[in-house]
Amino acid sequence: MPPELAEAARALFGDRLDLAAAYAELLATDGVVRGLIGPRETPRLWERHLLNCAVVAERIPEGASVIDVGSGAGLPGLVLAIARPDLTVTLVEPLARRTTFLIEAVQRLGLTRDVRVFRGRAEEAAAGSRDREPLSADIVTARAVAPLDRLASWCLPLLAPGGRLVALKGASAADEITEHAEAVIRLGGGTPELHRCGEGVIEPPATVVEVVRERVVNPRRPKKPKRSRGGRRRGDR
Repeated sequence: MPPELAEAARALFGDRLDLAAAYAELLATDGVVRGLIGPRETPRLWERHLLNCAVVAERIPEGASVIDVGSGAGLPGLVLAIARPDLTVTLVEPLARRTTFLIEAVQRLGLTRDVRVFRGRAEEAAAGSRDREPLSADIVTARAVAPLDRLASWCLPLLAPGGRLVALKGASAADEITEHAEAVIRLGGGTPELHRCGEGVIEPPATVVEVVRERVVNPRRPKKPKRSRGGRRRGDR
């Protein structure tokens, strides 16, 4: 860890700083070998990844359940689980090589009590199956997954009304809100809000877009094709 980041790291991780350092080492070794982290990112792991994700914890209430969509190498989900032992976290990731890394990381870091890994897409997690109840949480997080409209369509169904999507975004966050706010509202979300996390702790602060799920919107069923006078459905050949 760069010495200039030590104070911020201690403030964010407290007595679990050693655990955060062990995770950073996993990212810099196994994460690079498995193609989850680019080699050029290793000198900037703390600045661009761990601390940038950890400050999001200030937007999450105590004791909340969290689903991290498109978790990848565990950012921000695993970081939040390390920084906030009061949280229960589910890491949702569709790719096998990433879920394998996540499962191994959770085991090696001793987080199996509070963190679980779900292999699949967000839509599958929300739908459930014959063998599994649908997943849901108080907070859904995501980082560098998709534009806000698509992200909301995947993440809002994982929330009960009143739950919040907390999405880490970049410099174009305000433009995304302007472009996609109407679509988000049609999907049952409230007006997206922009927040800066970690002011006075990291520089620059992390940019977060939050959306409250205000209502449940049932997906529209496709209309049945009309029958012609001859009894055949239009479009039949």
